[in-house]
Amino acid sequence: MLKQIGRLAIALALSVLIGITNALPAHANATLEPTFDPANVRLGITPTGWSNSDDLTIDLNPPISPKQIMSEIALSGFKGTQGAPKFPKDVCTLEEDLKTRGLTISEPWVGTFFTIGAIQESYDILDQQIAFMNNFDSDIIVVAELGGAVHQQPIDPIANRPILTDAQWKLLTDGLNELGKRANEAGKVLCYHPHVGTGVATVADIDRLMENTDPAYVHLLLDTGHISYAMAREDSAVGIFAEPLEVAKKYKDRIKHVHMKNIREDKLTNAVSSGESFLNAIRSGVFTVPGDLATGAIDFEPILQELANVNYKGWLMVEAEQDPNTTMADYGMEPLEYALMAREYLRDVTGL
Repeated sequence: MLKQIGRLAIALALSVLIGITNALPAHANATLEPTFDPANVRLGITPTGWSNSDDLTIDLNPPISPKQIMSEIALSGFKGTQGAPKFPKDVCTLEEDLKTRGLTISEPWVGTFFTIGAIQESYDILDQQIAFMNNFDSDIIVVAELGGAVHQQPIDPIANRPILTDAQWKLLTDGLNELGKRANEAGKVLCYHPHVGTGVATVADIDRLMENTDPAYVHLLLDTGHISYAMAREDSAVGIFAEPLEVAKKYKDRIKHVHMKNIREDKLTNAVSSGESFLNAIRSGVFTVPGDLATGAIDFEPILQELANVNYKGWLMVEAEQDPNTTMADYGMEPLEYALMAREYLRDVTGL
C-alpha cells in the first residue's frame, strides 16, 4: 500500500511538470535539421518497460496492473502503445481504457511461421491482426518470423538461433510478399521486425530480406537494440552500436516503423560472453531507454536525423524491455521515470 501511495504521489507531482512540458510548441529546442513534421510523426512507448510480453513473470510482485501501465504511458506524454498479452482481451474494454487516457494502439507484434511450413496459419494471423487494428488509429502491422526462434528459451539466443536454408528463405520472402499485398489491400502497412534469436537478426539477414521482398509491400521496422545485440559476435567494420545507423542510412526509404531500444554495453558484454538467455539478459538490465546518457551505448540523434532527412512518417516507439525489479534495485528508477526520461530526450532532440 505504501509503495502504491508513493507511486501515486510521484505521478501527481510529475503531472504538473508534464502539463508544462507538453505545452511547449512543436520543434522547441529541436537539434535535428530538418525536423520531423508533427502532423505525420507520433511518439509512443511499449508496455515492456513495465511488464514483459514474452515472459509475464518479468514484473513486480504484486504485478503492475494494465491500467497503471496505460496511465503512466499517458502521464509521460506518449500517445500510443503496443498491443500486449497483459492488456484486456476484449477489444471494447481495451478501446475504452485507452480512450480514457488519450491513447491508441500503435501496432500489434505477432509471429509468422513460414519457415516451418505453416503458410495458411501465417495468413490467418495477419487477418486477425488486421481485424484487431481496424479498431485503432494506426495502420501498422508488425511481424517477425518465429519458426525455430529461441529468444524465449533458456539458451544462448545468438549461438542457437535458426540458420535458414535457401528453401526456408524462399518460403519466408514469398510469404511476406503475399502478407504485404494483403495488408496493403486492407489499408495497412506490413513492417518486418528483425529479432535476436530468430532467423532474421543480423545485418546480413536484413540485407537478404530486403533484397528478396517487394519494397512496395514489405517494409522494415528499425529496432536499434536488436540490431546491436544480434551483431555482438559479428565482425563489424563500424562497431555494433553504429550498425543501427548504417541500417537506417541504407534502408531509410523502407523504414516505416521504429523501435528505439538502448543498450547497456557492460550488460550486453556479460550476456554474450556467458551465453545468457535473452530473457535473463532482460532481467539483468541489458536494455534501457533513449535518453539514458549515463548507461546507454546507442547514439540516437544521427539515426533520427537520417529519418528526418527523408521526411519519415509514422510512429517513433520507445521500447526498453526492462525488469522493473532490476531498474528499481540497481538504478533507483521506476518505469514511469524511465518513460519520462525518454520523453524529455525526444522532446529535446526532435521538438515533438
